[in-house]
Amino acid sequence: MKNQKLPQIDSIQALAEFWDTHDVTDFQEELEEVLQPVFKREALITLHLHSDEAETLRQLAQAKGLADTELIREWILEKIHSN
Repeated sequence: MKNQKLPQIDSIQALAEFWDTHDVTDFQEELEEVLQPVFKREALITLHLHSDEAETLRQLAQAKGLADTELIREWILEKIHSN
């Protein structure tokens, strides 16, 4: 199994399936150390609302076919991009 090339795959699922059947030691010559993070984590922000505000938000989101968090994100992005 030596002399194989690492696949050029963008899918995390496909990569997981590949590594389920291959050993990293078969590709040591192609590996390089990565000093910076490869994946950036999303920031998590907690928002406190009164129960009536949260219920209104849920109703507005449901009317648009969205989750409440999606609607909040949409509003924030609109505000960010309007400045």
